[in-house]
Amino acid sequence: MLTKIREKFQGAFAWGILIVIGVPFALWGINNYVDNAKETQVASVGDKDFYQRDIAKAYEQYSRNFQGLGIDENILKAQALDKLIKDEVLLQYVNAEGLAASDDSVRDFIKSLEYFQTDGKFDDKKYKSLLAAQRMSSNEFVSRITNALVMQQFQDSVVASSFATPYDVESFFKIQNQQRDVDYVTVTLQQVSAQPTDAEITAYYQQHQNAFQVPQQSAIEYVELTFSDIAKQVVVTDDKLKTFYEDQIDLFTTPERRKISHILFAVNDKTTDAMALEKAKKAKLELANKEFSKLAAEVSDDKVTAKTGGDLGLFNTGVMEKAFEEAATSLKQGDVSEPIRSKFGYHLIKVTELVPAEVKPFASVKDEVTKAYQKAQAENAFYEAGEKLTEMSYENPDNLQTVADALGLEIKKSALFTEAKGEGIAANDKIRSAAFSEEVLQGNNSAPVEIDAEHLVVLRQSEHKAATTRELSAVKADIIKVLLADKAKVQTIEKAKQIKARLQAGESIQVVAVENKLAVKQVKGLTRNNSDLAEPLKEAIFKAPKPVADKPGIFIAPLPSGEQIVVSLSKVTEGVMSESDKKQFDLAQKNIANAFGQGEFNAVLNSLQADADISIQSKPQQTAE
Repeated sequence: MLTKIREKFQGAFAWGILIVIGVPFALWGINNYVDNAKETQVASVGDKDFYQRDIAKAYEQYSRNFQGLGIDENILKAQALDKLIKDEVLLQYVNAEGLAASDDSVRDFIKSLEYFQTDGKFDDKKYKSLLAAQRMSSNEFVSRITNALVMQQFQDSVVASSFATPYDVESFFKIQNQQRDVDYVTVTLQQVSAQPTDAEITAYYQQHQNAFQVPQQSAIEYVELTFSDIAKQVVVTDDKLKTFYEDQIDLFTTPERRKISHILFAVNDKTTDAMALEKAKKAKLELANKEFSKLAAEVSDDKVTAKTGGDLGLFNTGVMEKAFEEAATSLKQGDVSEPIRSKFGYHLIKVTELVPAEVKPFASVKDEVTKAYQKAQAENAFYEAGEKLTEMSYENPDNLQTVADALGLEIKKSALFTEAKGEGIAANDKIRSAAFSEEVLQGNNSAPVEIDAEHLVVLRQSEHKAATTRELSAVKADIIKVLLADKAKVQTIEKAKQIKARLQAGESIQVVAVENKLAVKQVKGLTRNNSDLAEPLKEAIFKAPKPVADKPGIFIAPLPSGEQIVVSLSKVTEGVMSESDKKQFDLAQKNIANAFGQGEFNAVLNSLQADADISIQSKPQQTAE
């Protein structure tokens, strides 16, 4: 019912467009929301103003790409605002330059999107229903697509103009295939004996209030519309089923299976019509004493099928000329036609296999007919109910009772849940996302939430508990663990620095390791593809500068665990292109050129942004509680 753009985009180009307009249908910066005059203005680009609701919507869409990654909310909000501004800067530039997309290209693009299609064809009813679910007019959506196409095409023009030289590719493989020799020691986390003081514990607690918050909670009331429930309400009678059966008889018919072979006598510059017809008549007489397939191999002018005895495979109507098809469909199995004229010449046609079409009796497929009938009837009812659900929940944003009464739905309730976790209906992340959206937190109904293609939910808040901070006494043990871990890391870093200083002073890594009871590990010819070393260590090794004047490079590579690895880089061997690399040369050149192009486009966009009249009045607000 509602769109699933992430699962149904049409190729790389469509993906680029959908990224520009957002998910599901939100081109940030194109149209203001209503009642903006009542809201706080956050930013402006030229004459275009952005309000808090614009920013909230931008954040809601942008943050979906980073769910579960633990990225700070304030960072994502800042990035969403920057994205919104960049989009508007680009849009204003392409409009000022007079760039445009034709009506035909916009229409063709929209029709190509799979989520507006039924059985591979554009479905106007589905199109209107989906836009209604997003509370958007067709003109508004077309405008957004038009702008997005122009923006995407401008970006493509910049990226496509970039190129990579053979030198660039060779340089890439030299770096990619580089080898390095290292010795290293691992400084494990140090043991800390002194316990944190009460002053340290209190100070940490006061400085990290956010870490000890009990997250905000919500409970919701909701109505749900399911295809299965609607299907159960479809009234079935034998008369209705028989009418449906007759209307959809093709669904219950096994089509005829007919295979044919032919012998062609071509009409061309060397063979007249009369000569070809005479050859065909003579061959027809020869078939009294010779197999069709053997004669086809000997005399047919269709040299491709002659090799297989004239076999044309399964016969399908609408492929050959009318006279040919009439002959092919009228013959019985084993019969050979009289010479049949086509634009190629004269044919002798033989039916080599024939399985008649079979219509399954109503009685034998009644259960199948019943399911198909219920599905067909329920689909229409589901779409109509979905449209009504969307419209009425939007027109009556302060309650669900109106839409529940109109559609005969039960208003259900959930227990309290957080943004990260819930039970029952709230176990679904789409439900949680909607429940904590600004729209719902402000007391309105949500937009319809598509649980799946056959399940829609509209919800509103029934209870809300703001985030609270746990008492110090409840988290004291946790703070002690954190402080001990921090002290251990500090002591570990300090020890690693001492070892690094001694190695830089010229002491042997083996001697220093023995004194500190550490094991020296040696790796020669290390490559970027080596999977034996921890990724942070390998990354640090290949980022390190080359040794100078035969003096090893000494550096520290921290691991996520808190361990510190002191590395001595003794040798760097330049890479060479392998035979396998040479086979991938063209692909590498294309990818490197694309990377250069993306960099050039970012530089162009940054330049446009620097020249634009941009004003940021206030930072995006924290999520409402």
